[in-house]
Amino acid sequence: MVLDSKVPSGPIDQKWSKHKQDSALINPANKRKFSVIVVGSGLAGGAAAASLSELGYKVKCFCYQDSARRAHSIAAQGGINAAKNYQNDGDSIYRLFYDTIKGGDFRSREANVYRLAEVSNNIIDQCVAQGVPFAREYGGLLDNRSFGGAQVKRTFYAAGQTGQQLLIGCYQALNKEIANGGVEMYPRTEMLDIVMVDGHAKGIVVRDMVTGEISSHAADTVILATGGYGNVFFLSTNAKGCNVTAAWRAARKGALFANPCYTQIHPTCIPVSGDYQSKLTLMSESLRNDGRIWVPKSPDTAEKIRKGEIDPGDVPEEDRDYYLERKYPSFGNLSPRDISSRSAKEVCDEGRGVAKTGLGVFLDFRDSIQRLGEDKIRASYGNLFTMYEKIAGTNPYKTPMQIYPAVHYTMGGLWVDYNLMSNVPGLHVLGEANYSDHGANRLGASALMQGLADGYFVIPSTIAVYLSTQTPGAVTTDHPEFKKVTEDVTAQTKKLISIQGKRSVDSFHRELGLLVWDKCGMARNREGLNEALEKIPSIREEFWENVRVTGSGSGLNMELEKAGRVADFLEFAEVMCLDAREREESCGGHFREEHQYTEEDEVVKSGYLSAGEAKRNDEEFCHVSAWEYKGTDQAPVLHKEELEWETVKPSVRSYK
Repeated sequence: MVLDSKVPSGPIDQKWSKHKQDSALINPANKRKFSVIVVGSGLAGGAAAASLSELGYKVKCFCYQDSARRAHSIAAQGGINAAKNYQNDGDSIYRLFYDTIKGGDFRSREANVYRLAEVSNNIIDQCVAQGVPFAREYGGLLDNRSFGGAQVKRTFYAAGQTGQQLLIGCYQALNKEIANGGVEMYPRTEMLDIVMVDGHAKGIVVRDMVTGEISSHAADTVILATGGYGNVFFLSTNAKGCNVTAAWRAARKGALFANPCYTQIHPTCIPVSGDYQSKLTLMSESLRNDGRIWVPKSPDTAEKIRKGEIDPGDVPEEDRDYYLERKYPSFGNLSPRDISSRSAKEVCDEGRGVAKTGLGVFLDFRDSIQRLGEDKIRASYGNLFTMYEKIAGTNPYKTPMQIYPAVHYTMGGLWVDYNLMSNVPGLHVLGEANYSDHGANRLGASALMQGLADGYFVIPSTIAVYLSTQTPGAVTTDHPEFKKVTEDVTAQTKKLISIQGKRSVDSFHRELGLLVWDKCGMARNREGLNEALEKIPSIREEFWENVRVTGSGSGLNMELEKAGRVADFLEFAEVMCLDAREREESCGGHFREEHQYTEEDEVVKSGYLSAGEAKRNDEEFCHVSAWEYKGTDQAPVLHKEELEWETVKPSVRSYK
């Protein structure tokens, strides 16, 4: 299998324009003949559905939420990047491109990332036109703040609910097209499989989550915009409904899964408080603009804080370790997420954690409140502070927040080319569900940027490249493949219900998640990954023998929904750990303990890096790892897309 990225030739700042100029077009009258299925209605899926409908395509949009308004894109609270340079602080399209490439530890496709930076400015104009209430300065101009991995202010925001406001804008555009008849919306409907006809993706099989009815839908092309797989860890910042099912079912039909070991650990989450938890809560990275992260210098002082013997405010300034400011003075508290997360783990491993569990550090707004005033902090982050107080029970205006890293975003996803089409003809993948833009570590405020770039600006131009080669309406649900896939889905549903074992779905999910977190989480090593790869098949085997799914398939059944998703996690987790074991290097969020800089390395001796930083291996691993599914009990096959660097040269990643 040859992975053709279809990246156009020419200078990087002309590739996208050249590609659009050279690509096939479909005239307006013919667009009305083509049908498109969009799975997912978050920013990527909702924007794609609305934009394609406006162009004239007939669109069916599916989501498992009760409304597109409930998509998980609302969880991205902090902001959205764009290279407008409104602050006149030296930003540019190239700088946004380079920061994103460097932030991803030089493991993303150069041309895709430049295109993302290039269209970022259009996204802001689009959203302002939709009425998104971005924060503004006193004079009325749009305001910006900083995010991790950047030394400029380029993040547009709406208090601490940017994702929600962007989704409302997208939702309005989608509703307009629903009202006009261009989009047929299917809420509370879960995609359970892809239908392949002559090697092309031509439809899906879905289950109505209210009635239990299983049905099939045909189209000329299928778009997946179904988010990431962070819930494989059980505890994550993702909504409980987030899953890998759509992407994994596509992988089972031949779509390559790229870089599954690249998962992002977010440094500012509320720490785990007990075994009763089913998810974790994200505190936006935007808080790191004004909050300072610290722990006591002494483990004894940290222990007294954990026991409640002293308050954080009792710790003198000279006894506080602002460790990010100390280790990375150029970026300080706005160091990239992977580096900040590992640094938090490091100080907690030293016994200096401040949460009762020992796994927590302080995010302190004392200095910012003294400098700016509480009203200014409240205007910028008020809803986040309110959310924290409701969950943690302390007032963050008076007492520092406690935070600790947790699973957040996933950089891996289905492999796509420059047109955002997978190796399966007709199957396009947008947003977090694809792998292309963020490398091994996503910079903050780039998830919303990618989702809207893919949906509003990329896929409307590139989908015609495929559709222009197809006869509209050539495949319908009368094709025998639709009946076969429907029967397969129905059989699996019945099988899950018929097992009637003794263990709950959640117990399997929790067991898998803890194993994957321990062995393939913030730090990985070959021994731990081997252990995980030995245990996952046995957990999966017991699941299919001993899971208990109550109820039936003929109506609303959340246990059945969870069971199908956990079954997919149990297969996907194995590929994820295989990918982590195969990649003998550290890069971004993938930190192999065997591959880190030591005091003996010249870059450490020179002071450019500190010991313990991630150590890449560009000679052997400057590629995308794309895994081909071969069966549940067979090893997947690895395919590689070599990463080519025309504009930037991979370098040692330092934020000192």
